[in-house]
Amino acid sequence: MLKYVGSIDLGTTSNRFILFDKQGNIFGSAQKEHKQIFPKPGWVEHDPIEIWKNTCSVIAQVMDKTGISVESIDSIGITNQRETSVVWNRKTGKPYYNAIVWQCTRTDEICKNLVAQTGEAFFTEKTGLPVATYFSGPKVKWVLDNISDAKKDILSGDVLFGTIETWIIWWLTGGPDKGSHITDVSNASRTMMMNIHSLEWDKDLVDALGIPISILPDIKPSIDSNTWGRTQKDGPFKGEIPVCGALGDQQAALFGQTCFSKGEAKNTYGTGCFLLMNTGTTPVISKHGLLTTVGYQINNEKAVYCLEGSIAIAGALVQWMRDNLGIIKSAGEIEELAKTVDDNGGVYFVPAFSGLFAPYWRSDARGIIAGLTRFVNKGHLARAVLEANAYQTLDIVTAMKKDSMVDLTLLKVDGGMVLNELLMQFQSDMLNVMIIRPTIIETTALGAAYAAGLASGFWNDINDLKANWSEGKRWVPSMSPEKREDLYSRWGKAIERSFDWV
Repeated sequence: MLKYVGSIDLGTTSNRFILFDKQGNIFGSAQKEHKQIFPKPGWVEHDPIEIWKNTCSVIAQVMDKTGISVESIDSIGITNQRETSVVWNRKTGKPYYNAIVWQCTRTDEICKNLVAQTGEAFFTEKTGLPVATYFSGPKVKWVLDNISDAKKDILSGDVLFGTIETWIIWWLTGGPDKGSHITDVSNASRTMMMNIHSLEWDKDLVDALGIPISILPDIKPSIDSNTWGRTQKDGPFKGEIPVCGALGDQQAALFGQTCFSKGEAKNTYGTGCFLLMNTGTTPVISKHGLLTTVGYQINNEKAVYCLEGSIAIAGALVQWMRDNLGIIKSAGEIEELAKTVDDNGGVYFVPAFSGLFAPYWRSDARGIIAGLTRFVNKGHLARAVLEANAYQTLDIVTAMKKDSMVDLTLLKVDGGMVLNELLMQFQSDMLNVMIIRPTIIETTALGAAYAAGLASGFWNDINDLKANWSEGKRWVPSMSPEKREDLYSRWGKAIERSFDWV
């Protein structure tokens, strides 16, 4: 019987279920969007129950469409939007509040108070992260501080916290009173509560946040041959399949791109933009505004670490052009519109809608369009939208080189925006390195499948995964150094003008 590995991809805007074969090809897939909830400016939420229902829905669609039996699925891997936080009741499975999304800035005051009380270095030295609204810990503190039922139920031991993969694994493996309450090291490293050196929850960190350690999930390797449980007969698969692999979405993309060697890097162009470089089995603590994060851990081997540059708004800026301004009707139209002009017409778009992430970490920044003249038309705006992704990526690469002392020689890319050839060429020009897009661009979902299949023995080792990777297309830089420098210096001016708005 032909077997497949199932990958549940829990993204910021949608959930997907994909079946992959032994060669890493897609056998069946389905996708469903979930609602983005904006209760106040800067606040972003999701409904965790909707995310679970949509997960069940896409699984059912794929099982139905392919006619596959549960016996044909070897194992299940999960990848997720990281940092997004859910607090729920162990007995009822009911969330105390909506999931607070990674983009949400409501915890700004909490973060300022933490820095005032402990100093920035207290968290950075133990976690590799700055104190920022981006991460899970302050979000959990906000729920416990503001939702009285959650605070009350802590005494009875019924309160559970998890990032989105934890929430879904808990439901898949039995839910109330039965489900496995676990997270993997890559997701735990994004909470501001895990010590990045020991890979354990740190008492000093959780005490500083005022979060009881009892509500936290058990930390497991990303690829775990001791499976965390099995799917249930009354669940979406209608049968038992081992759940044994989980990776935060950006680490999953790194894994799917087979960046297993020190110095290899990938950039994912999705809702946000995330560049990760493998730094080996020793964490490199950034001095230039990047994050130190766990890339992955295979069983009880040493964890592999990464430097990461996180950009909050990438593809989301194209969505904004579509949904808020109505300049385009579909995301795919942005490239054609940008091609109607030869350059940006002097226009720069800094998409600091909820502040700037790496390497600036400025929650006071807001989005600006700079350099407008009567000459500018919507084509120039479209081009400025695309170019913003390339400039932000160059900001990250510049910081990464200072931290790692490693020159980037090529960049593997993935995510929805890599089909935009104008952007990919401009990215190659601005970085002055070769850009390579793999044949399979669904590397995030593929990485989660690889994690589960490696844990179960479906794939023997990482050499099997490397053999699956193949190049789809490459772009080579063709811009003069003078032009690159001129464009980038103006970007720097635009960035400065986005500061101090709030």
